[in-house]
Formats: sequence, structure tokens, C-alpha cells
Amino acid sequence: MPKRNPPPKSDEASTTKRSFNLFAQHNRGLLLDIVVFIANLFLMRLFTGFVIDLFNLANNNNSLAKLALISGALAMWILPAAGAVMKRWHFHQRLAHEKKSLDFDDKLSGCLFNPIFYFCLNLVVMSAIIAALGQEMVGKKGMDNGAVFVPTIFIGLAATIFQTYLIYRYFIPPKKPPRSEFLRRPESELLGDVCFFFNMLMFQAAWNLLTFADLGRVSGIGEFFGRLFFLSFVALLIYFPPRMFYLAEDIYRPRTWLTMLLANSPVIFKVLVGTKSTAGW
Repeated sequence: MPKRNPPPKSDEASTTKRSFNLFAQHNRGLLLDIVVFIANLFLMRLFTGFVIDLFNLANNNNSLAKLALISGALAMWILPAAGAVMKRWHFHQRLAHEKKSLDFDDKLSGCLFNPIFYFCLNLVVMSAIIAALGQEMVGKKGMDNGAVFVPTIFIGLAATIFQTYLIYRYFIPPKKPPRSEFLRRPESELLGDVCFFFNMLMFQAAWNLLTFADLGRVSGIGEFFGRLFFLSFVALLIYFPPRMFYLAEDIYRPRTWLTMLLANSPVIFKVLVGTKSTAGW
């Protein structure tokens, strides 16, 4: 839990005023939730429909569609680590300036921020990348060859371990400034935020796939709560990984959980009331 020393009285007004700045660094999580909510209302179904079309084209051996899907999977894997590296120095510099620190010793944050969860999710993404790239580069027969398949699996595993290390290193205060001058410049922090935002939108495309499922209206209260439980679990599974970089700072703000629910509410509502796979997008 972030710890904050009481600010001097002279700074109290400025601190309160700053907290209402939506574009302030400490409100990036709130801004992300609002962006996702708007995207889920107006844009994500269109984008997800485009992704579905890419899958259909890829199934028909369209090379450009396969390349686009592989690039998207690679982006989902690379963006969080790249953003973590670019924002880490600035994030902890700001926390130190505001006399805050991160503490993951309590049960809630200790469970949510366990690296095993993130590592397993990234293994799924890496497995998709390996399968797609392998078939494109050496073909199905090549991937069935143990001399190719086994080393590829170990390379993917090692890469995912390193990627998870870079991501969770974000939460550890650096002992010295980064060697790269770029990582000390404000532009790197902004670019890191861009990586986090784009990564979230790509995860939202996967989340919006549920709105294309052929689900009828709920038939009773039991099915309603069953869907609600399932959707809540899937929403946490998909929304938390790209959101956790900001959640580390605002996890104990009451509004955080409300805005996260708001961000996911368009998809939850559509699936709760029923969807049709034949609906246009």
C-alpha cells in the first residue's frame, strides 16, 4: 500500500488541486479507465470485428493477415516490458518526491501482484507467437520435429521469464539513474504511457470477442448471476495485467475500482443482456 507522509499545510491546497488534474501522472490509471470506457462504447467492437476478419483471412492462408496477427501478439508481449523500462525511473522519482512508497505485503495487493499470475498469462501469449511463427518459418512438419520444437519452447520460456522480470522490476526503486540518457528524459515516460495504453486496447480487443458470441438473453436469475460471476472473473483476468502498472499506485483509492468497473461495463452489459454473433459491427 502506498504510504504518504502528511504534507505541510501550505501545500495542502495545491495537493488537493493537483488531484483533480485528470492528465497528471498520478491519475494515469483513471485516465486509462475513461479511455477504455469510451473505446468500449464506440470503437472496440469495430476493431474487434476487424480482428475477427483477420483470423478468417489467416485461416484461408492470407499471408498479410497472418503477419498482422503475429505482429499484434508480439506487441501484446513486448509493449508492457518496454513501457515498464521507460517509466520505471520517472515513476519512482515521483514517488520519492511525493514521499510515497509501494508496499505489497497485504493480502489484496500480494495476491494481485503475484508474478506467477502474469507469467502464466504471458506464457499463453508466447505460446501463440511460437505456434504462429513456427508454422510460418518451418511449417507444421518442422514444428513436429523435436529438434526444432523443444529448443523453441525453451527459448520462449526463457524470453518470458526475462520479460516478466523486466515488468516486475518496475515496482522496485532503482538504486541509481539509468545509463541511457533517453530513459532519464520526460519523453521516455510519455512513451511508456503510450505503450501501456496501446497494450490495454489490444487486451480489450480480446475482451470484446465475448460480444460476438451467440448468447441469448438470460433465462432466469440463476443464469444472470452465473454470467455475472464468469464475466467478473474474465474481466479481472484481462483487465488487470495491462492496468497493474497504475493500479500499484491507486489500488486503495475507492474510485479506482468503480472506474475499472465502468471501463468494463459496456462489455459486461452486452453479454448479460445477450448477444448475437450475426450482428453487424
